[in-house]
Amino acid sequence: MKKMLFVMNPFAGTRRANRHLVGILSIFNRAGYQVTAHMTAGPGDAAQIVEKLAPEMDVVTCCGGDGTFNETVTGLMRSGAKAPIGYIPAGSTNDFATSLHLPTRILDAARAIVEGKAFLYDVGSFADRYFSYVASFGAFTKASYATPQNVKNALGHAAYVLSGIQEITQLHTTHMRLELDEEMIEDDFLFGAISNSTSVGGVLTLRPDLVDMADGQFEVLLIRKPHTLAELTECIHALQTQQYNCRMITFRSASKVHAMSAEPIVWTLDGERADEQQDTIIQNCHHAISLLQKG
Repeated sequence: MKKMLFVMNPFAGTRRANRHLVGILSIFNRAGYQVTAHMTAGPGDAAQIVEKLAPEMDVVTCCGGDGTFNETVTGLMRSGAKAPIGYIPAGSTNDFATSLHLPTRILDAARAIVEGKAFLYDVGSFADRYFSYVASFGAFTKASYATPQNVKNALGHAAYVLSGIQEITQLHTTHMRLELDEEMIEDDFLFGAISNSTSVGGVLTLRPDLVDMADGQFEVLLIRKPHTLAELTECIHALQTQQYNCRMITFRSASKVHAMSAEPIVWTLDGERADEQQDTIIQNCHHAISLLQKG
């Protein structure tokens, strides 16, 4: 039998996946997998168990939100194993899964793993960590990890938007110097995202025709703080229409980003708080993982 490591966050989202645990395991067993199941006990647990056991497995599957998927990718990258990943999205927003159009029904997602094939995707490296779809700083990034879980469960995407709006009265910019491949950009930024996804933190979306999650390139979105009502209106319109030709917005593609700031700043990776960084390299790891999904 093929071996599968199944990592599940039993506290993800509204815990809806818990009701389907028997069904999930039955689908995997009937498909010929000998399943080793692990329920995560807290932050970092998924990464540790994946790093430890992935080299022995034919497939590594995770069930949870973007944070659980992030830890699974991190553990797999650290292990050096090349096992394909299966993902059952069960969190509050599931930005990465949304970008990939993965099934939203728990059992449908499980079936897609055993019936699908492996597709290669890029991963981002950030200091000593990894991210699957976004590294961000500035306004609204706090909302993704600071919003209480019960609020996320009740409101989903709206929770992030509402929490972000609460920050507007105390928004401040961060002076950043960013080297995007060969281009240098320096300014005071309200928000910045180095992403590989059409959805960023449940707040911003990028046009699908601009995002290829397997091309070795990040999409880099930088927003300066509007100083007048006219600039604010222009900026909002640019983001809503996904036409990034606004004076307050810089939109680029890059495979490597060198981010430098005068003071250490907080970043988020896939919606989870990362350590403060002052000088860091963000690198696209081309075709670093393979994900099981229906074509």
